[in-house]
Amino acid sequence: METAGSETFCRMGTLGIEEEFYIVDDNGRPVSGIDELVYESEPPAILTDRLDHELFQCTIETQTPIIESVADVASILETIRSALTDHAEAHGFRIAAAGLHPAADWQELEHATKPRYQAQLNRIQYPQHRNTTSGLHVHVGVDDPDKAVWIANELRWYLSPLLALSANSPFWCGVDTGLASGRAKIFENLPNTGVPTRFEDFEAFQQFETRMVETGSINDRGELWFDVRPHTTHGTVEVRTPDANADPAVVTAIVEYVHALVEDLAARYEDGESGLEIRRELLDENKWRAIRYGHEASFSSRDGNSVIDLETFVDREVDRLGVEAIGGLYEAPSGAERQRALFAAEGMDGLCGSLML
Repeated sequence: METAGSETFCRMGTLGIEEEFYIVDDNGRPVSGIDELVYESEPPAILTDRLDHELFQCTIETQTPIIESVADVASILETIRSALTDHAEAHGFRIAAAGLHPAADWQELEHATKPRYQAQLNRIQYPQHRNTTSGLHVHVGVDDPDKAVWIANELRWYLSPLLALSANSPFWCGVDTGLASGRAKIFENLPNTGVPTRFEDFEAFQQFETRMVETGSINDRGELWFDVRPHTTHGTVEVRTPDANADPAVVTAIVEYVHALVEDLAARYEDGESGLEIRRELLDENKWRAIRYGHEASFSSRDGNSVIDLETFVDREVDRLGVEAIGGLYEAPSGAERQRALFAAEGMDGLCGSLML
């Protein structure tokens, strides 16, 4: 399969949002529903060609149209989500969102029969068979391929605080993992995941992408599941770090921050700023801290010589970029904290009910 060229990188600052959800019954428990919702019926017009499914028959994904202004994110997300929930309810289903569904047991759930997923299951085996994860992916348009690669390189350090802010998956297969984002740890057991290495320029990234396809390591470029990547089909930088969340305000805050960060990094690239020099091992350690501790995490600084806690990071970014909504995310209990509190107070039934849109 051919890889895309540089011509797709032609617009700066546009947005696209992909949200992964769980199809559930009235009790909030995962249930197979992709045949009815994807293959056997026509979705509402806003979801035409923007509704697909993931690995399991209980998982479904929406994609927004291209969003021209960050000011439109909240209203477009509301429209997309309303269309999805209406479509699901018309067929007897409900929709839920979290990084992991706490009651989803991969050994009891059916996989999708789509050839692409069957090929992944055959190639990857156990890590993919148990991959019940659900994420939020944010695309920001970039108007130059080398700029896109530079921005993706720089974003690598910011991904761990972003994950900590979004952490919303403490339970897996009914068990408290002790992690704030169990999803991130489960997902990175797949190949071609996690924090990528630094790429020198677009040519270097394209050569890598092409080599991975040509050598059979991946079937298509979409199987480079790194936490951030230049997306050569859409001409975007795609951030794939955050956990899914039922609260649209959380999603909007994350999207607004990612957009502001990409715009800021684009300006720094144009000003000739030198790139980030930090060991990959420190980036991996930062991600582990986000996975484990969520809002309580602290991180190795960009220069690798000090430590910064999440509160200080958020305060700095709010002042630097004017993204006040992420301040609210930090000040409120994290998704992981809310899930644990609900489980303690109401058990698994109450927790599952709380995750429905």
